[in-house]
Amino acid sequence: MDAQIPTLAIVGHPNAGKSSVVATLTENDRIAIDKRAGTTTRSDQYPVEIDGKTVLRFVDTPGFQNPTDILEWFQQHPSDTDLARAFVEAHRHDHLYSHDCALMKPIAEGAGIILVVDGSKRIKEKDRTEMELLRLTGRPRMAIFNNLSANDKYIAAWQDALNKSFNSVRMFNAHRATYAERIALLNALKTIDQRWEPMLDETVRAFERDWERRIEQSVTSILKLLRKALTYKVVKIIKTNDLDSDQDREQIRQRLTEGLQEGLRTLEHEAQAEIREHFKHHVWNVSPSSLLVKDLFSNEVESRLGLNRHQTVLASAAAGAATGGALDLGIGGLSFGAGTLIGASIGGVLGVLGTSQLAKLDIKRTLGVERFTLGPVSNPRFPFILLDRSILYCARAMNWAHGRQAADENAPNRVPDQSAKVPRGFAEALDSEDHKTLAKFFAAARKGKDCPQEQRVREIIHGLLRDLSTDKIDSRADL
Repeated sequence: MDAQIPTLAIVGHPNAGKSSVVATLTENDRIAIDKRAGTTTRSDQYPVEIDGKTVLRFVDTPGFQNPTDILEWFQQHPSDTDLARAFVEAHRHDHLYSHDCALMKPIAEGAGIILVVDGSKRIKEKDRTEMELLRLTGRPRMAIFNNLSANDKYIAAWQDALNKSFNSVRMFNAHRATYAERIALLNALKTIDQRWEPMLDETVRAFERDWERRIEQSVTSILKLLRKALTYKVVKIIKTNDLDSDQDREQIRQRLTEGLQEGLRTLEHEAQAEIREHFKHHVWNVSPSSLLVKDLFSNEVESRLGLNRHQTVLASAAAGAATGGALDLGIGGLSFGAGTLIGASIGGVLGVLGTSQLAKLDIKRTLGVERFTLGPVSNPRFPFILLDRSILYCARAMNWAHGRQAADENAPNRVPDQSAKVPRGFAEALDSEDHKTLAKFFAAARKGKDCPQEQRVREIIHGLLRDLSTDKIDSRADL
């Protein structure tokens, strides 16, 4: 085992949640997690790689089968300076101790120890035996509470016993641990052995650099979605002779509306798939009550995300003023600001009236055919709604613990949700200057143009995502 790579053996009772802890810490939701006791029968290594380099290694171990016998053996060999290594060497061919040797092997090779306990259950003599034998290994060791229920009446007894045998004791629920809590745990590991501090410092820095890169990748995915969505349109060409009445044209408009909405849904789904990939998610179960499973064009999504009407008017006016300002420059400034005033007025009107429709229908008649074009989106609230949904999706991807899988549907999870304690959408909570900046970006995107404010837009979205992953937004609810 490479001594330069921090290696941690995850130990504990069968079904104490060891595999969930490994899955969360390694961001690997493909690790098999089973509620049946004893499903881990061997020690499996799970390296954490960043930029193709292993920076940390976890070993998921089976539970102890004969802890009392092992402790007695340890006590009978006080002269052995490395009891873990000596025990494995003495019993590696003994079938009776096959599980115990599988557990002890990474410890014998120098791995540190993370003991996982379910503090919601009463502490037993077997637990005290395991704590003592792990203490006698002399390895750096930490204990974590991964409580599988809300019962905390036994925590004090556990804490007292663990403090006698472990260098550090922490709470860490693998089913709901956020990125910030994972980093805090890695930083705490530095305290269990000073010799590990340089290696773990570099490991934490690698995690932080990688996380910043993922946030930036997510910002890019969101901006790409917004650009595509704001230029998306659907077209239908029909011979004029095939159109008998205005009712036919109304049916075409309805079909185009459905096509536009379906296209926008597809673009959103593609962006969401990218975001899931950025944060290494394969298992993705969302509560039916979440805004993330509501239709993008549902009344519930429209009413709870995006800017309020007053903010929309002001932001749209700013975007209209930016357009008018360009007109002023185009005629040498001779209008004395008239273009700016007209632009602001139009922008404000769209901010109020544009909320009743998604996009405008354009009909052109030439050479016996009619060309129906719906789009791009003209509703000024829609891009803010789409932005809010994207940020909410990122929040879930960043903070959804990989150790929480389908078998854990009822466990609480710390993920921001607009339905609970967050009274406003993410965009609505920004200040008015940021609203104006975003509106100007959206206006430029509709025209397929570059926007001078794009860097600032990136900074706005990046800041929101960074705050969500560092617990600066405190409201959490089940999604």
